[in-house]
Amino acid sequence: MPFAVYLLGLAVFAQGTSEFMLSGLIPGIARDLQVSIPAAGLLTSAFAVGMVIGAPLMAVLSLRWSRRRALLAFLVVFLLVHVVGALTTSYEVLLLTRVVGALANAGFLAVALATAVGMVAPDAKGRATSVLLGGVTIACVAGVPGGALLGAAWGWRSAFWAVAVALVPAVVAVWKSVPSDVPGQDARRSVRAGGAEGRVRGELRALRRPRLLVFLLLGALVNGATFASFTYLVPLLTGDTGIAATWMPAMLALFGLGSFAGVTVSGRYADLRPMPLLVAGGVALAAGWAVFAMTAGSPVLAVALVFVQGTLSFAVGSTLISQVLYAATGAPTLAGGLATAALNVGGAAGPWLGGVAIGAGLGLRSPLWVSALLVAAALAAALITVLGANFLVRERAPRPAGNPVETDHAHEAQ
Repeated sequence: MPFAVYLLGLAVFAQGTSEFMLSGLIPGIARDLQVSIPAAGLLTSAFAVGMVIGAPLMAVLSLRWSRRRALLAFLVVFLLVHVVGALTTSYEVLLLTRVVGALANAGFLAVALATAVGMVAPDAKGRATSVLLGGVTIACVAGVPGGALLGAAWGWRSAFWAVAVALVPAVVAVWKSVPSDVPGQDARRSVRAGGAEGRVRGELRALRRPRLLVFLLLGALVNGATFASFTYLVPLLTGDTGIAATWMPAMLALFGLGSFAGVTVSGRYADLRPMPLLVAGGVALAAGWAVFAMTAGSPVLAVALVFVQGTLSFAVGSTLISQVLYAATGAPTLAGGLATAALNVGGAAGPWLGGVAIGAGLGLRSPLWVSALLVAAALAAALITVLGANFLVRERAPRPAGNPVETDHAHEAQ
């Protein structure tokens, strides 16, 4: 694995920390800027919306630049908006920095995915993807407690300064280590066909594959399931399970360690045996959420399932993202943008659905059932797609000439 891929993972970690740390800073931001808690919470929603909208748009914009130039531009913008956020006394300006930061983060992740898979062998896309998403999982573990600790010690602005400082070595590392471009055969062909415009048209044409759209849908559903439960993990464990609140940082870290284990498993097997991993992992993931919902009153089982479900969620999710990149080899940058958007659609829809279930009076365990249903929906969609593809293959298969009886038997045997 090229060292530059790990450096990209480091940059993803720094940006992911900014996304996750905000949940521990909301009270301090609300007090300092004299806004309500819900208004401060909109800073998180603004970031999520910016990621969903910005991923495909920034991916298209980046096609006009070399990949190193695009990565550096997105990183520098992300750094600068955190400096502005740390200095401003205006809620409106802070809200704007979150949107702009999300656009830059989405663009960086889309280009980073394309760059990483372009620097490895054609059959190593899963390993490269796991390195980048490993940065996200570590940010998930470190972002919330790290941001909360900084906010408690020196105020919420210190967390913004910490992200800006952490991005400086990432900018230098990308500038020094990432090649100016990593063009593959399809990219060279599209450039010859008409420069940047030809490259954009070439990538857009490559996105018309139904297989790609199916993997995007599955990725959104699985990630929605992950965050439907993760978002409400603390009230569940302190409420129904009865674990003391002082153990919650450890529980969140345990889920994060499971997620890191999951991307590690995906990196080892996603390139060699992706379908068995997706099928077995998907079934186990759906069953695990259901078992968690039924046994959440047991602290021992709950602790075990926090780790297991974190592992399964990210093993399956990371493998789905690598399959998106395999399905769109002619459009690595736009595929990375769409994959980023799909993950964030799930990341926004899952917590909303879990909140709806709790608001309907179904209890703190209801998000776990929502997660089980979302994964079950993903499995059903995958099964329908496979059966539909087989049906179309059978319908379109030409009948060989010859004896009518032999022909019918041959067709039935397919």
